[in-house]
Amino acid sequence: MTGWIIAAALLACGVGGACGLVIYVRSKLRNASRQLFGTDSFVEGYQKQERELALTPKSVSGMTRLLEPQIQRDFPEFNWKEFRNLAEEKLKQAFLAISSNNIALLKDPSDNMKNEVENIINANRNEGVKEVYQDIDIHQTEIAKYEKSNGRCIVTLQSSVGYFHYREKDGNVIEGRKDLKTQTKYNVELMYIQDASKANVDGGVGLTCPHCGAPVTSLGAKYCEYCGSGVQELNLSVWSLHHYYEVSYQKV
Repeated sequence: MTGWIIAAALLACGVGGACGLVIYVRSKLRNASRQLFGTDSFVEGYQKQERELALTPKSVSGMTRLLEPQIQRDFPEFNWKEFRNLAEEKLKQAFLAISSNNIALLKDPSDNMKNEVENIINANRNEGVKEVYQDIDIHQTEIAKYEKSNGRCIVTLQSSVGYFHYREKDGNVIEGRKDLKTQTKYNVELMYIQDASKANVDGGVGLTCPHCGAPVTSLGAKYCEYCGSGVQELNLSVWSLHHYYEVSYQKV
């Protein structure tokens, strides 16, 4: 009889200890949840944070004030607002083309950008995947970088983008969310071929004098260095939206 009493007492202590541990852990979790999310429930707090992130645009690397004057010193006719609008328009067209599996929705793209979008469309088609972009908002676009090397100049524009994005296969969502908006960033590279013989870019077209055909290799040149003919009006025509990509969290 004594043995049963001892066993029962040990069992009660064990149960009491376990209950105490559970209560202690729950208390710690509540305190941590209050500190992180301002609520007692981790699940409720995490869902609240998800909703807030879905409504909060990503910040972009805004170097426009610093870099725009540098670009305009090289290219006096460079129109920043014109290219900003063009980059935003092309991003939206790329998303819609992918959603519709129709490259024709990407109007007058560069060869490289057309190939990038076509590759995504073809990959989705081969995998039997439907990729959808909806309710696209471009909150802000700024100049993030300006580079001059290897016969070319590249202006990188960075856009803060919000959309509903998901990939679906056989009626099941395999990536993304239908019910929650994604906030992200994209870079678009605007390229000017300064010297086609050095640039080594597929489909790249350098500026040549319309009168004598000589290559124009001086940044923002207004006159041909060989025959003296005016070439200023052609400078903007050789800028192209060469490349676009989503910015990962590991790089700016």
